[in-house]
Order: sequence, then C-alpha cells, then structure tokens
Amino acid sequence: MKAFFALMHREYIEHRGAFFIAPLVLVVVVLSLALLAFGVDRIDSRTTGQLSFVAPGWIFEAGYAGLATAWMAYLGFVLFFYCADGFAADKRNNAMLFWKSMPVSDLKVLLSKLAAAMTILPGSVFAIALLSIALLFGIAFVLTSLVGLASVDLLGAITVIFGQMTMVFVVVLACALLWYLPYMALVGAMGSAVGRWAIPMALLLPSILSALEWVTLGGLHPFDTNISRYLSYRSQMPVSVDYLDRVWEGQERFNAGAFVTDFLQKFDWLQVGIGAVFAFAVIYIAAEYRRRAAAN
Repeated sequence: MKAFFALMHREYIEHRGAFFIAPLVLVVVVLSLALLAFGVDRIDSRTTGQLSFVAPGWIFEAGYAGLATAWMAYLGFVLFFYCADGFAADKRNNAMLFWKSMPVSDLKVLLSKLAAAMTILPGSVFAIALLSIALLFGIAFVLTSLVGLASVDLLGAITVIFGQMTMVFVVVLACALLWYLPYMALVGAMGSAVGRWAIPMALLLPSILSALEWVTLGGLHPFDTNISRYLSYRSQMPVSVDYLDRVWEGQERFNAGAFVTDFLQKFDWLQVGIGAVFAFAVIYIAAEYRRRAAAN
C-alpha cells in the first residue's frame, strides 16, 4: 500500500499546478479585484452590506451554491484533461522503462492515477474552494459591519450556513465523482493508448456504437437509440429537483440535512456500481495493453 500511496502522491506533485496552484492564483486574483472594486467605489459597499443583512440566509446560501457550482465545473474540466494527459505521461516523458524496473504492475500504476483523480486531486480543489467561499463570507460580514448592522447573531447564522452548505458540497462532490467515474476511466484508458487524443476518441467511440445500433436495429436517427439514451442519462447526475423547487417557491426553508437525505435516497446507486465495474474493466484492459506495448 505504501507504493500505491507514493504513486498517488507522485500524481499530485506532477499535476498540482492545475489542481492547487492555478485555483489558488485564481482566488487571489478575484479577491484582489473585489477589494479594488470596493476601494474605488465601483461597488457600493453600503448597499452590499445592507443587502447581506436584509436576507442573510438566502444571500449566503445562494452565494455558496453559485461558487460551489463554479468550482465543480472547473474541477470537472481539469479532471478530464488530467485523465487524457496523466495516463499517457509515462510514455511521453520516457519514464515507462523506469517504472518497468520497479516492482509495480501496470494495473497498479493506472489504478493509482484513477484513485488520485477521485481523491487527492479533487480534494485540493475542494480545499481552495472552501477558502474562497470563507473569504467571500468574511468580506460580506465586514461590509455589514461597516454599515453598523453586524451582530453576534448574524455571525452565528453565517457560520451555521457555511457548515450546512459545506456538508451539501461534500456529498454532492463525492457523488459526482462516483457518477462520472466510468467517463474518467474511459478517457484515462484511451489516454494510455492514444495520448492526448483520448478525449475526442472517448467522445467518438459512443457515437460510433450508437450509429452501429441504429444501422443494425433501426430508429429515427443515429442518436435515437438505447445506447444514446443511456449515455444521455449517465451524462446528467441525478439530482432531486422536487425539494429544491419547494425551497425556491418558498414552501419551506432550505435544510442541509433534509436535502442530503433526499439526495442520497433518490441517487441511482445501481448505476454507480455498474460504473465502478466498467471503470475497473477498462483500466484493466488499458493496463494489459500498456504491458504488452512496452514489452514490444
């Protein structure tokens, strides 16, 4: 296990630019721009502070949700490019023979890359995301203080909102990683074979399979097939909208515990299991290809 964790740590060291340094720089730049905007009165600090006091629950919850969604979009983008690039890095930088000399199998190397993509790499982005949201909440509280509306109760309410929304963020992020695991594994497996062309190849392969089903079994068009419908379903993470609709319509207040319970109960865990089996299968095939290709 020490070797496996060492391999995961290597992945973090080699790709911390995209998963740690770049997000941190982005936070610094955005924070600097925000402070500059308030400093030169591009944004009215009094109006912003009063708004934070008038509806603190909705303002802070919506602000947290918006930032968390943006960070998850960034994470999804860099993860898929990591899978396309990271799985082929050993071959590209001529490190293949070095790892062949170590008592580490090709399967373990590829699994360590996939494990890093599921844990340590998104974990670093998650940590930066929490930092950025905490800074946002801090700025809002300071602005509220400047207009004389801050109080201990408001600070307590902000802290409770931050804790509840963080719980939601953790659960949704973990489920998203599990839901899109087969896609990351497919891109990674393609990357071990065709390098940086993995993403277009991974997109082309399902289209070819769907067109093949349409030619053999019929249908209105190549994208009106069982394969296409299944992939469309697997491309959208199932989120219970009923509870969120009730919240937005004002029928009930947002409760993190109720949302998480509803979310986990309605999550398609069978598809998560199927995706995990598929992910291991394609990684195993990629490892065998990598082993035989290196031997030749």
